[in-house]
Amino acid sequence: MIVDIETIDEFLTHRTSDVEEAVRQAAATEIMPRFRQLAAHEIDQKTGPHDLVTDADRKAEQYLTEALTALLPGSVVVGEEAVHADPATYDAICGTAPVWIVDPVDGTRQFVHGDPGFCTLVALALDGVVHASWTFAPARDEFATAIRGRGAVLDGAPLRSGSPVPGRDLDIATSHPDYTTDEQKHALLGLRTEGVVTRPCGSAGLEYLAIARGELDATAFSWEAAWDHAAGLLLVEEAGGAHLTLAGGPFRITGGNALPFTAARDAATARRVVELLAAGA
Repeated sequence: MIVDIETIDEFLTHRTSDVEEAVRQAAATEIMPRFRQLAAHEIDQKTGPHDLVTDADRKAEQYLTEALTALLPGSVVVGEEAVHADPATYDAICGTAPVWIVDPVDGTRQFVHGDPGFCTLVALALDGVVHASWTFAPARDEFATAIRGRGAVLDGAPLRSGSPVPGRDLDIATSHPDYTTDEQKHALLGLRTEGVVTRPCGSAGLEYLAIARGELDATAFSWEAAWDHAAGLLLVEEAGGAHLTLAGGPFRITGGNALPFTAARDAATARRVVELLAAGA
């Protein structure tokens, strides 16, 4: 119990490593034993063939829900699977309690197919502001943490996104066409121009990590689900990057964003991507 710790900053000063341990234990207990071991009855579709859920997703989210709320009494959890079961639980992001935003297996499709390109995402937010995030890719044994105003690290080493090399094509990961409206498809067509190379995104959390470590120049995403974006956007920010919506403002986890939006290695790249998206819209 931490009833004597009154603020989020104090909690993060004292208990960040405990959150990391909870994330690692959730993966060790509920995710990795099922990796490449899933039976057919452990896999279900949600909205369609590209939107999968497994026993690993459900059980890891349950583990994290119990562990995280025990670490921070009075906090609540907004998890992808809980929201699928009861969409009203998403409203807690706009509430007054500290909220853990959880994606137990980001990249479930990759997980199902035995691809190591998946991760567990946890973010801690209050009043619509993300204060800390934890990104764990257990099959790759990579762990990234970001704390607002204190920087971002990957396995203990500082993360710096840097800037794209002048004159080199921008590498941009974009939303899968199945998750875009006709209007968003038109906007994304603006990226089909000289000097830009695009590809469909994989795990959103790992794409954000790739930006934070300077391996990917930008993303262009067309959906708002906070569990996909909250952790990674803070990671990018604290590594020196930036994010902008089509309206020119930063992405808000509370919703109402003009889509598509971008996260990029630096502010200039973010502005350029938004300009191209606007030209295609």
